[in-house]
Amino acid sequence: MTLALETTDLKVRIQLPDAWFGVCDLSVLLPGRGVAALLPDGRQVAVFTDRTGGLYAVDNRDPFTGAAVLSRGLTGTHRGRPFVASPLLKQRFDLETGQCLDDETVRVTAYRVKAA
Repeated sequence: MTLALETTDLKVRIQLPDAWFGVCDLSVLLPGRGVAALLPDGRQVAVFTDRTGGLYAVDNRDPFTGAAVLSRGLTGTHRGRPFVASPLLKQRFDLETGQCLDDETVRVTAYRVKAA
């Protein structure tokens, strides 16, 4: 027997400087797990959802190592703020602002995101 994935018509979109860009179907996101998507300019974005249905998108590139791995990081909360921890060196990035919680001088781009 083969199980079919649940699908919806909702697409996850991030706001780029000139328009909203569709990155994936909402149905592929699982709480606590990231998905990487390629942007038109060749960069990558890491997209997440949480158990309450919140959507988040940040650059997928870890600024400490240069590797495109944040979509594979562990998610959690710190003082009520959602974060993703890099799977390599474990620095945590706020999913709403992109600010590194372990080094105030570092941040990744955080995108406005919606399901439409």
